[in-house]
Amino acid sequence: MTLDASHLKISLDEQDSWRRIMSVTIPASIVQEEERSAAKHLASRARLKGFRKGRVPTKVIENRFGGTLRQEALDKLIGSAYKQALASKELRPISEGELEDLQYKPEEDLIFRIAFDVEPVIEVERLSGFVVERPAVKIEEEQVDDVLTRIQEQNGVWQPLEEGKPVEKNLVSVTITRLDEKLESSDESREYDLVIGSGDAIPDIEASICTLQVGETGDFDISFPDDFPDESRRGESERVRIALTARRQMDLPPLDDDLAKQVGEFETLEELKSKVLEDMEAEAGQQADSTVRSRLMDMIIEANPFDVPTSMVRRYSDGIMGDTSQIPEERLTEFRDQIRPEAERAVKRILLIEEIAKAHSLQSTEDEIDDRVEEIAEANKTDAAKVYAELQKAGRIETLERELTEKAVFDFLFEQSEITEGSKI
Repeated sequence: MTLDASHLKISLDEQDSWRRIMSVTIPASIVQEEERSAAKHLASRARLKGFRKGRVPTKVIENRFGGTLRQEALDKLIGSAYKQALASKELRPISEGELEDLQYKPEEDLIFRIAFDVEPVIEVERLSGFVVERPAVKIEEEQVDDVLTRIQEQNGVWQPLEEGKPVEKNLVSVTITRLDEKLESSDESREYDLVIGSGDAIPDIEASICTLQVGETGDFDISFPDDFPDESRRGESERVRIALTARRQMDLPPLDDDLAKQVGEFETLEELKSKVLEDMEAEAGQQADSTVRSRLMDMIIEANPFDVPTSMVRRYSDGIMGDTSQIPEERLTEFRDQIRPEAERAVKRILLIEEIAKAHSLQSTEDEIDDRVEEIAEANKTDAAKVYAELQKAGRIETLERELTEKAVFDFLFEQSEITEGSKI
């Protein structure tokens, strides 16, 4: 049967944060008609002993499958009524409907309440007149030196040391065994390679290793620090046996023209330094631009406050957390509460950018997407068609569209406000 919304009694309760609760009443006559239709349909295909297929009397079906038929009829009616009720109220939910209450007795009206979120309506009254300071971009010589040191280390060679105890930046190989109360091995030994001073192991383990010579073994009491990842082990102590099997020291290459030639298309060390400085300034500039966008968006959101649907915040939070199937519900709720402010702000940002783009016709165009693909292809010295195909296969075209739209939106917003340069210290 086709359910007509005019036969339904519909009321809508508008809650906070774009939450809606719809109450729907389906007349008893319609419910009974749907039950009879379900019984008739089942009778036409049922196989029961003593009856030919398709010849089972409807009354027999009702007596035999009454509860199942009623549930099937109710499920179908609720789904159909919900759809018709939404259409009659011109509503388009952005979340799954949640059945909150169901009232039904045979030969009486069917009444149900269902909750859902609708897309928020954002009223933007102010987009201009803001003043945002752009952080100063200044790269210190020490920062460049740190990068050059890392380049040295990436091209260094670990040399074995037979004598002496480990010191900071030594690479050590150890075997660690947990001991029980009788100072006997309680489980299998485990082998580790770690760099002293890099945080690869807890402080007590590193300190214990540094008391050994290569080939030596010792028993130690170690305590787990208060910031240990496994919260259940924080503050605990245990006895372990540590054997130092190898110790190595990094042999660094000279920081000279030969190293510069080895790591890239550079003729001299000065060319390498210049490139490092250029890259660091570019990265710092991007970070400064990101800070400006973030600060400006915060100001616009504050000037144009609006609520966001709980379901959108929930979906964003779950996206940040990834696979939550192994997390207990209590901990999951705690995590969601912790990241809710961040998730709510992110959703507001997304919705506001979409609204500004729509209101001022700033959505990315196909030509702009093609131009961007050409730039990517040129930078990677490849064919634009190949880049487009790869982006499409990876589902990245929509991401590219959003990035271009967001850039257009912020270019527009920057023109409406004043961006000042922070002073360099």
